[in-house]
Amino acid sequence: MKISLALRAVILAATLLTAAGASAHPQAEAERTPASSAPAASPEAAKVIDDFHAALASGDTTAAASLLTDAAIIYEAGGVERSKAEYVKAHLPGDAAFAKAVGQDLVRRNGGTAGDMAWVASEGRTKGKFKGRDVDRLTTETMILRRVAGTWRIVHIHWSSRAATAVH
Repeated sequence: MKISLALRAVILAATLLTAAGASAHPQAEAERTPASSAPAASPEAAKVIDDFHAALASGDTTAAASLLTDAAIIYEAGGVERSKAEYVKAHLPGDAAFAKAVGQDLVRRNGGTAGDMAWVASEGRTKGKFKGRDVDRLTTETMILRRVAGTWRIVHIHWSSRAATAVH
């Protein structure tokens, strides 16, 4: 059975998250585990993610897309784009418009590396106004990156959020 690179990346991330003691309930895990004991994200991989978000916030969809591999898979709100081309056509413009309109604060980040693969898990809060509506969401994001010719590139994104006032 041949396993695609993207599927191998997801399996690697799941293995790393399990090994790092990830919880299905991040609030409960955060209460049990001090942030200082969480594995640190690769600074180089984290910078690619920060650059990706900065490109979105500035509306530079070309720069954002350049940080994805062609085979990148993006999960968001129960949907999936199965390639960079599909994401660029379907949701990248909307994601950039949203990021440009609302602010995002990074609350916590951790991650790890295994050879040419890295994972970065981030928690944050997105607050502002978009299309005349108030936005206040707690966000989680997992990105898997692969080093391609010495440069980190995003191979998988998984975004999730909930209302900041929702009880979990």
